[in-house]
Amino acid sequence: MIFERERRDHIGRMKKHDLPIEHLARLRRIRGLARLMDTALRVPGTRISLGADSVLGLIPGIGDFAAAAVSLVIVNEARRLGMPNDKLVKMLVNVGFDTVAGSVPVLGDIFDVYFKSNRRNLQLVLDHFGLDHADLDRRR
Repeated sequence: MIFERERRDHIGRMKKHDLPIEHLARLRRIRGLARLMDTALRVPGTRISLGADSVLGLIPGIGDFAAAAVSLVIVNEARRLGMPNDKLVKMLVNVGFDTVAGSVPVLGDIFDVYFKSNRRNLQLVLDHFGLDHADLDRRR
């Protein structure tokens, strides 16, 4: 099956592009992981959201590396979708920066609440395919 999406060409005309359903399923999986890791919980009365990355970061020593392992699953899914190497490197830099900065005691835990590397990586993937979040919500 093919999922059709509209996209503008360099002149601004709408063009139809085909995206295999398997790709759409991978994109939805990436979005689900990114949400779980970065924005699964919202602090009531604020605009602050956090996810498993922030919670895992509280575990001394291994927490940030466990979160990085899950983040690398997102990068691998993007690789399997055919993302170009330069964008994969950007994604790896996001994960690396999140891991290194997040491993600093106390300050790293605060950093993890605000730096959403998985959401950034999801946006890189969606931008590459010319999609937005609404496209992932469609049935086909």
